[in-house]
Amino acid sequence: MTPSRSRLAFLVSASTLTLTLGAAAALAGMDEARRYVDTEFQPSTLAKDDQLKEMEWFVNAAKPFQGMEINVVSETITTHEYESKTLAKAFSEITGIKVNHDVIQEGDVVEKIQTQMQSGKNIYDGWINDSDLVGTHFRYGQTVVLTDWMSGEGKDVTLPTLDVEDFIGRSFGTAPDGKLYQLPDQQFANLYWFRYDWFTRPDLKEKFKAKYGYDLGVPVNWSAYEDIAEFFTNDVKEVDGVRVYGHMDYGKKDPSLGWRFTDAWLSMAGNGDKGIPNGKPVDEWGIRMEGCRPVGSSVERGGDTNGPAAVYSVAKYVEWLRKYAPPQAAGMTFSESGPVPAQGNIAQQIFWYTAFTADMVKPGLPVVNQDGTPKWRMAPSPHGPYWQEGMKLGYQDAGSLTLLKSTPLERRKAAWLYLQFIVSKTVSLKKSHVGLTFIRESDIWDKSFTERAPKLGGLIEFYRSPARVQWTPTGVNVPDYPKLAQLWWQNIGDASSGAKTPQQAMDALAAAQDSVMERLERANVQGECGPKLNKRESAQFWFDKSKKDGNIAPQPKLSNEKPKGETVDYDTLIKSWPASPPKRS
Repeated sequence: MTPSRSRLAFLVSASTLTLTLGAAAALAGMDEARRYVDTEFQPSTLAKDDQLKEMEWFVNAAKPFQGMEINVVSETITTHEYESKTLAKAFSEITGIKVNHDVIQEGDVVEKIQTQMQSGKNIYDGWINDSDLVGTHFRYGQTVVLTDWMSGEGKDVTLPTLDVEDFIGRSFGTAPDGKLYQLPDQQFANLYWFRYDWFTRPDLKEKFKAKYGYDLGVPVNWSAYEDIAEFFTNDVKEVDGVRVYGHMDYGKKDPSLGWRFTDAWLSMAGNGDKGIPNGKPVDEWGIRMEGCRPVGSSVERGGDTNGPAAVYSVAKYVEWLRKYAPPQAAGMTFSESGPVPAQGNIAQQIFWYTAFTADMVKPGLPVVNQDGTPKWRMAPSPHGPYWQEGMKLGYQDAGSLTLLKSTPLERRKAAWLYLQFIVSKTVSLKKSHVGLTFIRESDIWDKSFTERAPKLGGLIEFYRSPARVQWTPTGVNVPDYPKLAQLWWQNIGDASSGAKTPQQAMDALAAAQDSVMERLERANVQGECGPKLNKRESAQFWFDKSKKDGNIAPQPKLSNEKPKGETVDYDTLIKSWPASPPKRS
């Protein structure tokens, strides 16, 4: 049947109206983009014209999804709060896609993503999920492979100027198949923190040198850290009338105690093998992987979770907490202990997250000078006696952009637009200034951070240094992060409380991890890269095999676990680092 003229006229009119509304929305979006570029998205590594070109791409790419409402989630830190309150609003006003960006506790993020993966029910459209789960995502097959997505189904919504090569942590979200599963949205490291003003006092330097025979400075090894802890706690005792301590930590049996150890405490002591971003074949959790299969956690299966290096690391944690930290530290959680160094009575902290930087430089704090410069500095962490050159030296958190296959395609595309928006070059430098959690090489080397560096206590110098690559997240050896991570705080808590010796606690942890991997093997839910446990052998068998194969882990117990302390002058250290960014090939 041929449509009437009036019907054709109506269709043409409706089509014209749709085009007109679309054009009007695009114009409105660009007006909002100009406003944000002028008032909020500064500084940026892009010129304003280039920022507007990037925003124009978002406006056009978002047209099919205008009016849609999407849900995104991340853990609660300053960077994500800025995204939730400011960037989500900006994205909505520029693109017409409404974003609900929830910020919740890290453990809740893990629980919810686990629920969506298991049930297939869409809870969130986009996730900012730690790259610690990369081994989980790779093996369960529930996660969108970003490498394939950006060149396939998601190509039409992938930002041409995303510049993946500019992301400093892209290896963190890369699986054994060489493909990218997660892309960093924020990163922060655990570093050594110390009172620079105290360490440079001539009287204290003289007393320390007289007692220990070497200079007071940034400790290179754990022996020096222990000597400095002893010195400030029991020799100095007071500074300017205030009781001081040579160490700070926390010890309450609580889930946050687990992060304190899975966040690479064992690797700092020398657990695991050489390899960046994670040891091969044994990683810093002590899990051995052969090919892409986890094969054991306990020493008797070729792992290192209960080996001498791991036991030493836990023993030192317990000893230092009891001997050198404030008495109340043993009963504190992660969040309770975090603000303590800013109160002015802690000389050093071996395990300090750079996410606390913004809170540690606030005017008026006991640890900040009147001119706004900090009385403290951060530096690379010292290593234990089992550590060897070529091993990772600490942890770097990398909350990363993650998509799940269970999210409907159109919702996934809309979420991907938002996730790229919050890491785009238009906004990433400003976001880095707000949260001090860097993801792009171009941001780290921007002149705005060169100018701000003196007030950030070494943060910029560290991120510009070659040492940075030795700080990495949990890697691909861990086959199921949610199931395995919860075992750590329970078993380490027994060592912290004194209910078990460090050896007993690590034996129990290794056995528990092997048990979980054994269940995964029987269930065969992770395919050809799922766990397949080695048969049990004697510890000596694995010590000998490790040496024969040219590997490190597991290592036999050292005859001397406290070599002579070694320190380095902080100012000399940072002067030895490059002053210009690496060239990109």
